[in-house]
Amino acid sequence: MKIALESLGCSKNLVDAEIMLGMLNKDGHQLVGDCEDADVVIVNTCGFIEDAKQESIDSIVRYAELKNEGIIKYLLVSGCLAQRYTEELLESVPEIDAIVGTGSYDKITEIVDKLPKDEEKLVQLDDINFSFNENLPRYISTPPYLAYLKIGEGCDNNCTYCIIPKLRGKYRSREKEELLKEAKGLKESGVKELIVIAQDTTVYGKDLYGKDCLAQLLEELAKLDFDWIRVLYSYPEGISEEVVDVIAKYDNICSYFDIPMQHASNRILKLMNRKTSREELKQKVEMIRSKIKDAVIRTTFIVGFPGETDEDFEELMSFVEEMKFDRMGAFKYSREEGTAADLLPNHIDEELKKERLERLMILQQGISEEKNQSNVGKIIKVLIEDRIDDTLFIGRSQKDAEEIDSVVYVETEKNLDIGEMIDVKIDIAYEYDLKGKPLV
Repeated sequence: MKIALESLGCSKNLVDAEIMLGMLNKDGHQLVGDCEDADVVIVNTCGFIEDAKQESIDSIVRYAELKNEGIIKYLLVSGCLAQRYTEELLESVPEIDAIVGTGSYDKITEIVDKLPKDEEKLVQLDDINFSFNENLPRYISTPPYLAYLKIGEGCDNNCTYCIIPKLRGKYRSREKEELLKEAKGLKESGVKELIVIAQDTTVYGKDLYGKDCLAQLLEELAKLDFDWIRVLYSYPEGISEEVVDVIAKYDNICSYFDIPMQHASNRILKLMNRKTSREELKQKVEMIRSKIKDAVIRTTFIVGFPGETDEDFEELMSFVEEMKFDRMGAFKYSREEGTAADLLPNHIDEELKKERLERLMILQQGISEEKNQSNVGKIIKVLIEDRIDDTLFIGRSQKDAEEIDSVVYVETEKNLDIGEMIDVKIDIAYEYDLKGKPLV
């Protein structure tokens, strides 16, 4: 059958989707890019916060309409939302033919092969604490110059606002030998940027080897000669001097630290069950910057957590102003049933959450513009990712992760190739983005 898949949410979810595509492709099904050309559409959903859930629901409903119109034959729903709201989805969207849980994506070919035969709804919800099957094929859906390396599954941090441990299970690391084998294959296929991901990359190896092994893994990956290696989702308490020293040692490991801090009020951090404090967060940032002068620190914060007072929020604002993060994202607290935070008193009004979010982002906008101005006149290496018109291209520097950060506009009469890396002299700095011309 012709199969199309839409994967929503994080890059970790995308890797699951790529394994499903690999299995279906190996089983003889035809993968298509346009859902309207497909017999089967799979929606790989996200269930992290309200906005992500709504995006997933909207997609499911859109494909349900295509099924009713006779354009597609079957609709499958997989991923976190499917795991969390199985019965509700089947009841509210009767067009759904099958539900595939987070621990069941390796059964996708069996489920698809049953579709023409079974009139009943198919539900596959296996153990979320599954062991990795390293022999599953993977169909890389990202651009050929970029790929994700998922080093672990699940999470043990149990932050009070987060449902992920209940949907993804306990933290399980993959064997280092298997990761290096996969990374070598990606390098041989032409991947230039390898992005290391997990729910928390800093605890990699602790369950397998009895200690955190991210530094040793990065050292081995660096020797494979990728142009860039980028590490995402690093909890602050796990960023050791050993990890920072390895990143400083190798030019091809991006000096880019993606550190979800979530707040700066010690009282709120404790309510969130975060294992750190404002003082420790500051020390961590200072340690990184002392070892790597051009380090880029990206973080995320939650505003409007239950019980967040004006004083708590002002602590967060002053912390952001003091730390001057290179990149920062923020989102409103999303009330999620089944989490400890949902049971807390003093939930914040939506309007107040919105107001606080706007204030925080305006503050960061000014910091970002100030930092960007310091790049004018500098020469930076840019990975070309898209072409806007005859003379304008879009790319990224080492300082920017795909899709979540800023871009560099490159103006030139030359014909640049997508995936090409070039040196660009920066002429103009905007609030978030940069613009420049190639050196040659």
